[in-house]
Amino acid sequence: MQAAIDGAREIGFTVVSMTISLSAVFIPILFMGGIMGRLFHEFAVVIGVAVLISGFISLSLTPMLSSRFLKPESEAQHGRFYRITEHWFDRSLAWYDAGLTWSLKHRPSIMLLTVLMMAATVALFVWIPKGFIPDQDTGQCLGFTEGQEGIGFDALVAHQQEIAALVATDPAVDAFMSSAGSRGTITGNNQGIVFMRLKPREEREPVGVVMARLRQKVAPVAGMRVYFQNPPAIRLGGRLTKSQYQLTLQSTDIDSLYQNAPKLEAALKELPEVRDVTTDLLLRNPQVRLAIDRDKAAALGLTADQIDDALYTAYGFRQVSTIYASNASYQVILEVDRQYQNDPSALPLLYIRSGRGGLIPLETLVATTTGVGPLTVSHSGQLPSVTVSFDLASGVSLGQGVAAVQRTARRVLPASMSTAFQGTAQAFEASQQGLGILLLIAVLFIYVVLGILYESFIHPLTILSALPFAGFGALLTLIVFGKDLSVIAFVGVILLVGLVKKNGIMMVDFAIEARRTEGKDAFRAIHDACLVRFRPIMMTTMAALLGTLPIALGLGAGAEARQPLGLAVVGGLLFSQMLTLFVTPVVYTYMDGFEAWTRRVLPRERSGKAAPQPT
Repeated sequence: MQAAIDGAREIGFTVVSMTISLSAVFIPILFMGGIMGRLFHEFAVVIGVAVLISGFISLSLTPMLSSRFLKPESEAQHGRFYRITEHWFDRSLAWYDAGLTWSLKHRPSIMLLTVLMMAATVALFVWIPKGFIPDQDTGQCLGFTEGQEGIGFDALVAHQQEIAALVATDPAVDAFMSSAGSRGTITGNNQGIVFMRLKPREEREPVGVVMARLRQKVAPVAGMRVYFQNPPAIRLGGRLTKSQYQLTLQSTDIDSLYQNAPKLEAALKELPEVRDVTTDLLLRNPQVRLAIDRDKAAALGLTADQIDDALYTAYGFRQVSTIYASNASYQVILEVDRQYQNDPSALPLLYIRSGRGGLIPLETLVATTTGVGPLTVSHSGQLPSVTVSFDLASGVSLGQGVAAVQRTARRVLPASMSTAFQGTAQAFEASQQGLGILLLIAVLFIYVVLGILYESFIHPLTILSALPFAGFGALLTLIVFGKDLSVIAFVGVILLVGLVKKNGIMMVDFAIEARRTEGKDAFRAIHDACLVRFRPIMMTTMAALLGTLPIALGLGAGAEARQPLGLAVVGGLLFSQMLTLFVTPVVYTYMDGFEAWTRRVLPRERSGKAAPQPT
């Protein structure tokens, strides 16, 4: 019982410092705005509250259980495994003692290594490919089909059925749904969609391999292009386009917009960073233009609305009645016979009844011309717009793709035309502007909290000296495993900031107490602190590593989205653990000397001031 009380008293302030500073890391996330704040608000609350509760348990329940379960060394009976691990720990402690002594004797070299590591961390942060939310295999796949402009509906259906038959033969497809023509957000009459549900993950290849195989299967289908897409786990606004990322062009001059959009599309198709470049601008759709002779129509008692109504009755979708059966209802649609719908030469056969009751041929009321024009006219914010969509080439990050598209748009488009990314690409741009600031704020929060706890401006810097090594290890691990610095990975870096400072807290807290109670100098105090706290430092680090390892290994469904977080934490902990055990003690000696110097200098400055003269 007494040992538990003494142990809790000795470690109490250390636990409080670690708990409060780790919770403070997630405070900036609570104030994040936009989609990033909505994504990680609950994450920050859960982790922060869990850390606070665990700190309370560590100072109450854990000492009580220790007093009941742990036995004196004279009564404890250990097995062979304990003796082997204890022998390994004793040898590790001896190696660490020798390395620590060498580090304290070669302090300038260690500080030079620290400065170089900080520079390398900044360089890696700038150089590493940036991403947003990693793609994950959800067992679904979309195929957007696009026929030639002006294709008839019957021909579109035939092509769509041919595509569906090829999809059905793929061994990875469990079920699918195929639709042709306008549907929901698909407004083009020459487009369709195929939605596929894939077999369980253990029975097929990854979704990327499946899509590559499907592209090869449907390539021979003439007159039909198919764009396959792995639907994102979170769709962040934007339009449902044939490719995942969108760039919207807007201009008040619609002629200039329609002239420059195809130029941008052609330029983007030449970029190696992107693929499947498409637009919603379809200008070669065959059209028949009818110019109404209003004077002749008025002389015959007809208006433009009557002519328009007659054309809609013939070629539109006019419901004139409903037939109700015992178990269903049927719409009655009025239209001309199908053989006349696809033949513009049949227009002269259409008659319109005048106000006087007579039938008047349509050709006497209108002048007919043929040509081509846009299939649809899209608008964004009440301005005419064209949306260019694209996917990323294999091995290209979203940051690289977005940068390449931006450079090309600035080179090809006139300055009067505005461009803006939509959907996921827009959210990525917004997230990149705040991630660096978020990391700085998290570090600042930790510094302020530690400064309040230790009543010092100097020792928090000593504790935070491990951050460059952790950041370098996290970024290097992501690069080695071919992962982008996505938002998920960045959250792992923030979590890593809270984890790695625990080593410094354990060392510095013990050293400060040893100097205050035993009068040791800085070198002896930090040397003893490192040796005494070596076991808890290794235990807490291994616990964090083993807890994060399943995430880093990518186990379970949807693991692709979580794996960067695990890799960042595991890589950062491993790298920082190997170096900060030697770097932090050296930084402590320098900081302690600087603090002592300030205490000697500042009183002299104050004493040197002239006293005010009495009036």
